[in-house]
Amino acid sequence: MAQLKAKKMKQLDYYVLDVFTDSRYKGNQLSVVYIDHELDLEQYHNISREFGYSETSFVYYAEEEGVFKVRSFTPAKFEVTGAGHNLLGAVCLALLKKWDIFKKQDGAQWVKIEDLKIPLKITEENGLPYVGMKQRPARVIGKVPTEIIAEATGLEIGDFELNGWAINIVQTEVAHLMVPVKSLSALKNAISNKALLKKASEQFGFEGCYLFTTNDPASEILAESRFFNPSVGIDEDPATGTAAGPLAGYLEQLGYINQNQDYRILQGTYVNQPSTIRVNVAADGIWVSGSSVIVMEGKLFL
Repeated sequence: MAQLKAKKMKQLDYYVLDVFTDSRYKGNQLSVVYIDHELDLEQYHNISREFGYSETSFVYYAEEEGVFKVRSFTPAKFEVTGAGHNLLGAVCLALLKKWDIFKKQDGAQWVKIEDLKIPLKITEENGLPYVGMKQRPARVIGKVPTEIIAEATGLEIGDFELNGWAINIVQTEVAHLMVPVKSLSALKNAISNKALLKKASEQFGFEGCYLFTTNDPASEILAESRFFNPSVGIDEDPATGTAAGPLAGYLEQLGYINQNQDYRILQGTYVNQPSTIRVNVAADGIWVSGSSVIVMEGKLFL
């Protein structure tokens, strides 16, 4: 007993947020752990696996650099970068908790995920912080044959006939596969053949598979989407900012949407976690925006 008392366990504060939503129990679930220094890689992996969400973010303020830093991991030991729900939730948490993360920044606000600088645009909507994250301009870097994705998603070749658009790999920070499908019924019927999707991602050099179908650009929702990413241990993600940005850039290059105009992408419907991702294509990048709400908080022990 004396030995147990002598060994004091280190405690870390943690939070769970729903991201890309302004309502609890919707959106994409994210665990965020506040640390005061970098952890061992094994500790990042263990904690992420313990939470079990698609991603866990670890955050701290680097005084020397004057910047809020984020690192994110999946339960499958994969480190995630880019401006997605993992970063959005972390920044929203800091704002909700009134952490002074921009105190040494004059003018433009930004944060770092790993070593990548992400510009931010912060406003407020319905009493919640609304955070825009700027991704790089979208680049089409490859194509994947329709028959390969048809087999990997359980759909027919004809299910991918949407406006004559090809199945392209599109990259801002992260390269994801943009997969147009012709209807909501086809989108609903898609399944994830993990082995075949992983094989295709390795063969053609993309990370996740973003299936989408478009609605009228004048309507409230531009597109409805689903995201499969078995290569990093994500069966189906309720909201994927790192894929929504490339989709917006791709649709703008196709002439389907306009620059400097807000559009909304709906994701997560088929996992009962509906999420709304706002996108806006600028000349020098793509803004991916949303809000978050805190669902729970507590202590974890190392």
